Amino acid sequence: MGYTILVFLFVVIGSIMLFQMFGKPAGSGDVQRVKDRLLGKTKTEKSSVVTGDTPALMKNDEQFSGVAGKIFSNLKVADRVETMLEKAGMRWTPARLMQTALACAGLGWFVFWSMLPPPFDGFAWIAGLVGFFAPFLWINRKGAARMKKFEEQFPDSLEFVARSMRAGHAFSVSLEMIHREFSEPLAGEFRRTFDEQNLGLPLENALQNFAKRVPLLEVHFFVSAVLLQKRTGGNLAELLDKLAVLIRERFKLRGKIKAISAHGRITASTLSCIPVGVAVLMFMTNREYIEFFVKDPAGNQMAGVALFFQFVGFLIMKKIVSIEI
Repeated sequence: MGYTILVFLFVVIGSIMLFQMFGKPAGSGDVQRVKDRLLGKTKTEKSSVVTGDTPALMKNDEQFSGVAGKIFSNLKVADRVETMLEKAGMRWTPARLMQTALACAGLGWFVFWSMLPPPFDGFAWIAGLVGFFAPFLWINRKGAARMKKFEEQFPDSLEFVARSMRAGHAFSVSLEMIHREFSEPLAGEFRRTFDEQNLGLPLENALQNFAKRVPLLEVHFFVSAVLLQKRTGGNLAELLDKLAVLIRERFKLRGKIKAISAHGRITASTLSCIPVGVAVLMFMTNREYIEFFVKDPAGNQMAGVALFFQFVGFLIMKKIVSIEI
C-alpha cells in the first residue's frame, strides 16, 4: 500500500512540475503575444535589441524556468515533443502528453504489481516503463500513418497546382484551392501554409514552416523548387509536373524494395518474439524454473545479459532490412 501512495504522489508532483515547465500560462499575456506575432514583433524588438531573426506566426515563445527547466530547454525536449505532436496532427500540448505518460506509467506499475505473485511483482517497474513510453509510441505511429497518407496525396496536389497555374491562378491561390479539392491531412497543411502567408508571413517562411511540420523528402523537394523558381524564374508548372512524376517513381521503387525485404522483416519479428513466447509458456507450465532468473543473483545477471543482446539483435536486424530511398 505504501508503494501505491508513493507512485500516486510521484505522478501528481511530476505532473505539476511538467505543467509548469511545458504548459502555456493562460491570461492576457496570450492575447498580447498573438498581437505581437501578427504585427511581426519579437521579444528582442520589444527590448530594443535588433536581431536578424524572422518572427514566426505559429511559434511558442514561452521560456523555461528553474534549474530543471534550463536542462529541458538545453535538451530541446519541448521542441521535440511539439514536433512529434505536429507530425501526428494532434492538438495536445507537451504538458498534456507528459501527464498522460506519467499516468500510464503509474497505472501500468500498479496493475502488474497487484496481479503478479511474489517475487515477480518486483518486475512491475518494467510495466511502468512500458506504460510511460506507450503514449509516445502511439503518437509516433499515428504520425507515421498520417505522413504516409500525405505522401499518397502529394503527387496529385502538385499536378493540381500546376494545372491551376496554367489556368491563370496565382501560386498562393492554388494553395488555397487545395483545401477545397483534397482531404486531410494534405488539405489542412496547405490551408495552414496559405493562412500564414495571407496573414503577412513571407512566402519563404511559410513554406519553410510547412517543410518543418511535414518532414518528408518530397516536401523539401517541393519547397526548394518553389523558392528557387521565385529567385531565378522559370516555368514552375512544368517543374511541379516533373516533380510529381519523380515522386511516383520513388514510390514504385520503394514498393519493390519493401516486397524484396519482406522475408527479412518477418524473420526479424519472429526471432524477436520467440524468446518472449518461450518465457511466458515456461512461466505458466514450470514456474520454479523461471524463478531462478528472479531470485538468484546469477539468474538476474543472465536474464539482463540475454535481454540486452536480444534488443541489440533486434536493432541490427531492423537496420539490415531498413533501406532508405
